[in-house]
Amino acid sequence: MNILDNEKLIERLSAEYVLGTLRGGALRRFDGLLANSAVLRRAVAEWQDRLCPIAEFASAELPPPRVWSGIARKLNLPDTQRTSDRYAFWRGLREDLAFWRGLGMVSTALATILVGVLVTRQPESVAPGTSYVAMLTDDQAVPVALATGDPATRQVTIKLVNHQNIAADKSLELWAVPKDGMPRSLGLLASDGSITLPLPTDMTPQSIPLLAVSLEPKGGAPLPKKGPTGPVIYKGAWVKV
Repeated sequence: MNILDNEKLIERLSAEYVLGTLRGGALRRFDGLLANSAVLRRAVAEWQDRLCPIAEFASAELPPPRVWSGIARKLNLPDTQRTSDRYAFWRGLREDLAFWRGLGMVSTALATILVGVLVTRQPESVAPGTSYVAMLTDDQAVPVALATGDPATRQVTIKLVNHQNIAADKSLELWAVPKDGMPRSLGLLASDGSITLPLPTDMTPQSIPLLAVSLEPKGGAPLPKKGPTGPVIYKGAWVKV
């Protein structure tokens, strides 16, 4: 089938190309067609006009230390990062509050849409009085979980969008990252489905700008009051809707 004869397919592939979700052979074929098709180039340009302004809300995000460590290992270079300082990542997140404020503007809109989808599919999964929300994403900015908080019932519900393959000897732990002080453990997450946890009284977007999920030993961090021990795999801005 010639995709140039299918307007819907052109739109879908062009959108995925701009978003960066087109991979592998599909990406190579699209690149080949793009060089010789004014129709495809116009469709890509239109999607860039629609989507690229969103990036203006956020500043650049500094990659966590583990990224540089991974690059060093692959290139057989000495790892100059201070990997022993497991709190450097959290400090970096707090220091870049401008990024999270910008991201919060985008996350509010996207998370609200996701709440609507979840309500449509599973009305019981999202509390009607929700006023705080966070869309947690992975390192590729792919949505992984939706956190919704209801100040009236003092509960926060975390629903995973897709099942997460977690090793049997590991657990997912949710953390509230305040503007000052150490991250605070909110509890363990289920690798599939959803879970409801207590919502601390002071856990508002003003005091807690960020939620994060780390990969911990089975049962969670050994000393949660001293912070996480594993890598951060998901994170998202905690905002009011």
